[in-house]
Amino acid sequence: MREVQSLEGLRVAVMYGGPGAEREVSVRSGQAVAAALASLGREVIPVELHAARVEVPEGTDLVFNMIHGTFGEDGELQAQLDSMGVPYTGEGAAASRTAFDKILSKRAFEAAGVATPEWKVVGSNDPAPFEAPFVVKAPRQGSSVGVHILRDAAGYGDALRDCLQYGDDVLVEKFFAGRELTIGVLGREALPIIEIRPKQGFYDYQNKYTKGATDYLVPAPLDAAVAGQISDLALAAYRAIGLEVYARVDILLDGDGNGSVLEINTIPGMTETSLLPKAAAVRGMGFAELCERIGVLSLNRRASWP
Repeated sequence: MREVQSLEGLRVAVMYGGPGAEREVSVRSGQAVAAALASLGREVIPVELHAARVEVPEGTDLVFNMIHGTFGEDGELQAQLDSMGVPYTGEGAAASRTAFDKILSKRAFEAAGVATPEWKVVGSNDPAPFEAPFVVKAPRQGSSVGVHILRDAAGYGDALRDCLQYGDDVLVEKFFAGRELTIGVLGREALPIIEIRPKQGFYDYQNKYTKGATDYLVPAPLDAAVAGQISDLALAAYRAIGLEVYARVDILLDGDGNGSVLEINTIPGMTETSLLPKAAAVRGMGFAELCERIGVLSLNRRASWP
């Protein structure tokens, strides 16, 4: 199949909403993407999902998936669309599932030699595997849902109970002190690094989505050599999962210049003020152009499947 160069002449269904905890953010992303593609003259059909079931309008040439977190990012939506033979943006079902599951992605990072904080998987009756400070995470949630940074082991029980409401196992990481960085990857290219500086606490759901709660430095104030190493680390993590289209890689940088990968988001926020568009803008790529590029990369990735 010949590679496509644009979405001109194609019918694009932008899907957003879904049944997960990130529904509200997904709606904002989907509406922003739909408006951006429409501004380019593309034929856009907004599709708001309310359940874990895909409904594809007749004649759809591409589903632009903007459902963050559960169902949209964990491989379930992808598997349903695969069974229908409908192309969609982003990664395939297997890579999406690996990236979304923090335990599977940790295993992939370690197998590829990608630096990541030391970790253990625990169940409901297991004691804390590390001395405080450590981090307790629900392994299959996004947007920092179910994440607890514990400076004192006394909070372990409550954190564990909170995370177990999302599944039967919990990820516990040794605390890695460092600057919070995120790196967008588009195709095979790392975009400019962003430093994230919450004004209070850490970059949790509230600090992500409360206006003025966090400062973003784009590009991050880093020595050129360190920036190059961090970009290389982000690309290594991206390849370790088997990603090909786009993602955002979260990395911590310690005082000695060592980076450690936390996780990868395969459907990051996509409003005009979201982090991936901020990084693309530094490269001179406007929001509508970025949306179009994601669609084109996705169609061409699908065309290369065996």
